[in-house]
Amino acid sequence: MDHSSKLLLELFLMFAGGKVLAEIFERLRQPAVVGELLAGIVLGPSLLALLHPSELTAGLAEVGAIFLLFTVGLETKPRELLQVGGVAALVATLGVIVPLVLGVLYMRALDHTMVESIFVGAAMVATSVGITARVLADAGVLSTRLARVILGAAVLDDILGMIVLAVVSSLSTGQINYLQLAIVTAEAVGFSVFMVMFGSRVVGRMQPRVEKLRARNSAFILSIILCLGLSLASVYIGMAAIIGAFLAGLAMADHSEQWRLRENAHPVMEFLAPFFFVLLGAQVNLRTIYHPGLLGMAAAVCGLAILGKLVGCGLGALSLGKADALRVGVGMVPRGEVGLIVAGVGLTLHTISDAVYAVVLVMCMVTTVVAPPVLRWLLPEAPAVLPGAEPEA
Repeated sequence: MDHSSKLLLELFLMFAGGKVLAEIFERLRQPAVVGELLAGIVLGPSLLALLHPSELTAGLAEVGAIFLLFTVGLETKPRELLQVGGVAALVATLGVIVPLVLGVLYMRALDHTMVESIFVGAAMVATSVGITARVLADAGVLSTRLARVILGAAVLDDILGMIVLAVVSSLSTGQINYLQLAIVTAEAVGFSVFMVMFGSRVVGRMQPRVEKLRARNSAFILSIILCLGLSLASVYIGMAAIIGAFLAGLAMADHSEQWRLRENAHPVMEFLAPFFFVLLGAQVNLRTIYHPGLLGMAAAVCGLAILGKLVGCGLGALSLGKADALRVGVGMVPRGEVGLIVAGVGLTLHTISDAVYAVVLVMCMVTTVVAPPVLRWLLPEAPAVLPGAEPEA
């Protein structure tokens, strides 16, 4: 087959396979995202080997994640996110400290170097908000306080995780550039705070000019430009692109209903998001687990990774009540592609071995697959809506 035919075949298998298994899992009252992840595992190198991730499919998957978080942002108004700012900050902080400490102590107990131990801890710190956001959206609970705490904590978690990664990357070179670290931190915090506090106001001032444009769906076109632009800005700052997409949706949320943004964005997200989850599953190689001597270590790291988020994020969310604190802890468990990025940096810098990288890979896979069905099981059937907020259709 030529290159274009092979690409079309892979896209067909990714989308059709993901949607078929998603439908099966929904009929079984399980999250659709688990079916899409499983489709990737089946189509990937672990079983059928029909899907081989490439730069093009990886780029398409990244765009899928961007539109997913943009759509989630459209359903979250800035003032509602600010209402849970204190709780989200505590959840994010403890959700970083506890897994990092557990990872470092465990690896040091096995006589690994300090730098390698910190890299494993840093990978355990990461949170893949895209997976949890999909479960919350499918369950129709994005309008709840619980969802806003998780989303707010995920933004802060990305900033804190970026700082941790910058520190451990500097440690691998033998010294820490404090000035550069301070600049990157200030950029990330300033960017996020500005978009949450003033993004909606800036968009509001543009409203008269946007409505005078002659292009069809001019407001939706503007929202796409803003989404891609802020995603790019996030990457340049050092944050994940999906955080910029979420902040773009947040800035447009107050105007979403008037401009029918959610109505226009939802079909695009439904088309692109499955590529992200299927490709994430295809990056899992089950043969990695059977590496001699790694099974016990991988099981321990997986257990500590789950425990770290349950304890850290759960303690941070105790003010919401024990039930919601548990849901927040489970919602912050998936590591997904974020944990793989951290481990990949360590492998590139030659600070972690291939065996340790395999352990982190297993940890990312297990937390990604296990968390969604558990979270869906824990979510209430009829979620309570915040006072003054409109229930979702």
